[in-house]
Amino acid sequence: MLKTFKIGGVHPREQKLSAEKSIEVLPLPKRVSVPVTQHIGAPAKLLVKKGDLVKAGQIIAESGGFVSANIHSPVSGKVFKTDQTIDASGYRKPAIIIDVEGDDWVESIDRSDNLVKEISLSGEEIVKKIGEMGIVGMGGATFPSHVKLSPPPGKKCEILLINGVECEPYLTSDHRLMLEKSEELIVGIRILMKALKVNRAVIGIENNKPDAIRKLTDLTAQEEGIEVKPLKVKYPQGGEKQLIDAVTGRQVPSGKLPIEVGAVVQNVGTTYAVYEAVQKNKPLIERVVTVTGPGIARPSNFLARIGTPVSQLIEAAGGVPENTGKVIGGGPMMGKALTTLEVPITKGSSGLLVLPDEAAHRQPIKNCIRCSKCVSACPMGLEPYLLMIEAEKELWDKAEEDRIMDCIECGSCSFTCPAHRPLLDYIRLGKGKVGQIIRSRK
Repeated sequence: MLKTFKIGGVHPREQKLSAEKSIEVLPLPKRVSVPVTQHIGAPAKLLVKKGDLVKAGQIIAESGGFVSANIHSPVSGKVFKTDQTIDASGYRKPAIIIDVEGDDWVESIDRSDNLVKEISLSGEEIVKKIGEMGIVGMGGATFPSHVKLSPPPGKKCEILLINGVECEPYLTSDHRLMLEKSEELIVGIRILMKALKVNRAVIGIENNKPDAIRKLTDLTAQEEGIEVKPLKVKYPQGGEKQLIDAVTGRQVPSGKLPIEVGAVVQNVGTTYAVYEAVQKNKPLIERVVTVTGPGIARPSNFLARIGTPVSQLIEAAGGVPENTGKVIGGGPMMGKALTTLEVPITKGSSGLLVLPDEAAHRQPIKNCIRCSKCVSACPMGLEPYLLMIEAEKELWDKAEEDRIMDCIECGSCSFTCPAHRPLLDYIRLGKGKVGQIIRSRK
């Protein structure tokens, strides 16, 4: 019997319109806007100024602390200016704007398609290289990968979990990577295992991707310590704690990280980026992005340079349909509506969902009918209706006590609510406020 996580979960329609579409290389844009906050933690510090010439792969902003990440130029050209640009959050953030000229890369980057299997670096050297190359979690969280690979004193990793679940409806970028870059992924897993000093890795894949399961199962048949685990289809199985539960049966305690139960989770996209960083000396300057939606003429998976405007990706997929009501950065469950199509692609951009007008509007909000569907759906065992009330009434101490910070913002509560209450919106608001209070204490 296929396993899944034990608490909560929902079953939105999968809508994987681009699952059969091979990864295409997107043409270079004329100008890129590269934000210096593409990761959780401290912003990167600028290393370039207006008028500087840069090459693709050159570091242009350095890590602002241990929990931070280097930023590299995704293109060659001239720095037009350093300024504020609107990112996916809708706020203006510092960015480096570069006018593209040609496509010259840093000479030390191996741009060939040759598979490099032999891992010459030590575990410590691997972690250092991953930090230098600016690798972050590419499943959406954008946590700096070198930090994840450096367990705190007294904690030891026992199992590496590779997240190939991609449970968010519509998105298929990880699915295509597993099919098209499977051999590189296996080497990437070996690199991560060496860095963590573990001898067991499990690739978790939902059962709606049988082709990826078959391919990786065949490849890992001769790989000691690496196995593929098909999982029952249930959202949000791609959440770290849900994947750990599904594969190992262990529950991460409230307020703790996966290392507490001896696990480290890395996304498929991150694992491929690790391969390129360590074996090819290539920083994270491009990624696969799904462009999809009911009205999109050509749902696609594009390999796009970081900083490319969203408008160019949508244009390459056939353009914005006339009846478009909303463009979402990410998927329909956890993604956020964009305020402009000039928002740049970042390290955490997994997809763009273009929704027609009739699907873009929320239903009128009604009174809570005490049905408890949101409680049953919550994969973290929370009471979303209660957390929304506490956020509305600014009961921050009570919200903290009721574990609002444990919310993974999966949207299962809002999805299942028959009264169409904006549960996740208020919980996000509450999390932000409670997080500020907790940080101020420290």
